Amino acid sequence: MKKRVFSGVQPSGSLTIGNYLGAIRNFARLQYEADCYFCVVNLHALTVPQDPEELKKNTLDVARLFVACGIDPNVSAIFVQSQVPAHAELSWLLECQGYIGELKRMTQFKDKAKKRENVSVGLFTYPVLMAADILLYNTDLVPVGEDQKQHLELARDLALRVNNRFREEVFKVPEPYIPPKNSGGRIMSLQNPAEKMSKSAENPKSYIALLDPPEVIQKKIMSAVTDSEAVIRYDEEAKPAVSNLMVIYSLFSGKTMEEITRLYAGKGYGQFKKDLAELTVETLKPIQQKVAELSAPGAIEEILKKGAEKAEETAAEKLRLCQDKLGVLRF
Repeated sequence: MKKRVFSGVQPSGSLTIGNYLGAIRNFARLQYEADCYFCVVNLHALTVPQDPEELKKNTLDVARLFVACGIDPNVSAIFVQSQVPAHAELSWLLECQGYIGELKRMTQFKDKAKKRENVSVGLFTYPVLMAADILLYNTDLVPVGEDQKQHLELARDLALRVNNRFREEVFKVPEPYIPPKNSGGRIMSLQNPAEKMSKSAENPKSYIALLDPPEVIQKKIMSAVTDSEAVIRYDEEAKPAVSNLMVIYSLFSGKTMEEITRLYAGKGYGQFKKDLAELTVETLKPIQQKVAELSAPGAIEEILKKGAEKAEETAAEKLRLCQDKLGVLRF
């Protein structure tokens, strides 16, 4: 049997090339090796205030980008979290198995709470909803970044706690998915290479969104920070900004760092950035064209409806099992 994979992406604005190169492009490859469920986790987005209409738009845009980036709705389940009520219900059941102390230890909560005057209960219990997302689908593997590893550990702990209580496998205990080497990259900010590229950054010049128009992409890349030594070579420690641009070039072109270094020997940053901008525009063009096609009335909604039906069928079975074990009455 194929391994099952679950991954969720928040609809907090357009995805970036960092999301694409570091994750979604790999999802498109992985779907032919595993049974995949890809979810737009719009309930997670509610942990901070959202404009309702903007949230709806962003939710549909992320779903369109899933498909445009190569995830096939005839192969993978693509759905919206809120369309499968089992996510919210299992989250409550798992909250009753979790401990305040372990949630207080979540470093991401502590970091985010420092930046807000008022902190919602949802932000505190966010990791339990993430655990519910994962455990509902008998998930074997979860693609996670460094910032989510602690949350996956909580999902594993909750699964083991319930399994030990009832002395049987109520939940499959998930493992992190580590992609093969050279299958992706950690893309950093164009303005501060010490920070990961993020769509939530205050400076819009620090990231390239997948839906940015060509002229915007060109301006952002041409204004990307470099260093005083106008030499194109890969050195993460001495030349982090240029190395980051080289990673993007390499992943978009398929060229190795050595090939890029030879190609731009004796040339300055200007030519390199110009070529990188053109390469990025050309790479994103078919993605943007597919998003435009999926913006036709009802196009993405039909895909999401089909995906939600498949997800609901799988999730309902696991939710019923958990309800029965905990003594939750149902007819």
